[in-house]
Amino acid sequence: MTTLPEKTERKLGLVIDLDTCVGCHACVVSCKGWNTENYGAPLADVDAYGKNPVGTFLNRIHSYEVIPEEGTPQLVHFPKSCLHCEDAPCVTVCPTGASYKRYEDGIVLVNESDCIGCGLCAWACPYGAREMDSVEKVMKKCTLCVDRIYNENLEPDDQIPACVRTCPAGARHFGDFNDPESQVSKLVTERGGIDLMPEQETKPVNKYLPPRPKDTLEEIDILAPLLKPVAEKPDTFIGWLNKQLDKI
Repeated sequence: MTTLPEKTERKLGLVIDLDTCVGCHACVVSCKGWNTENYGAPLADVDAYGKNPVGTFLNRIHSYEVIPEEGTPQLVHFPKSCLHCEDAPCVTVCPTGASYKRYEDGIVLVNESDCIGCGLCAWACPYGAREMDSVEKVMKKCTLCVDRIYNENLEPDDQIPACVRTCPAGARHFGDFNDPESQVSKLVTERGGIDLMPEQETKPVNKYLPPRPKDTLEEIDILAPLLKPVAEKPDTFIGWLNKQLDKI
């Protein structure tokens, strides 16, 4: 069995803003692209357009309709990947030492050459963050793009995980949680970052920022679309144009 470091020099991870995520799947696509072309063996895609498609993804987005006790329902998009837990059960259960947590930055990785595909780590992970590659027969998981964040051939702006780099809504943030002055540490403090399933006691490094309260309308006039506009006479060109188009 693999042992965990008592502490790590850095604690690299993600902060995901559930209030900002729009569920566009750009992070899923960029993750798939980068990890298929670079780190380790390509991520499998078998019969992608057939009756029985099989594929490996390290990052997925789930969407849920949330109905609060007060206010209107809202749609929450929930990205999920490996959380790089401090007390990672996927590491301690590995019989070959293929799964391990790095001392220098806390990233949990899989040495694919030592993985025998037994699936114990997937069974131990409470978040469903590991996937068996149907082609390579080894376990795959998020690496926090370890081959990007230390790659000095890349521009500084690109030395972050692919999912963070590509997010159009700025919902994903990357940094060192051991540094209280880092952006991720400040976001967690200011917005009340939370753990996923804290009852599992895995101490996930990645944090989620909860959605902010939404504006509510106490009363809606169903006849509003039929009411006359406040301005009877158009005072701009666009207003005049709309008037002329209404006559057609």
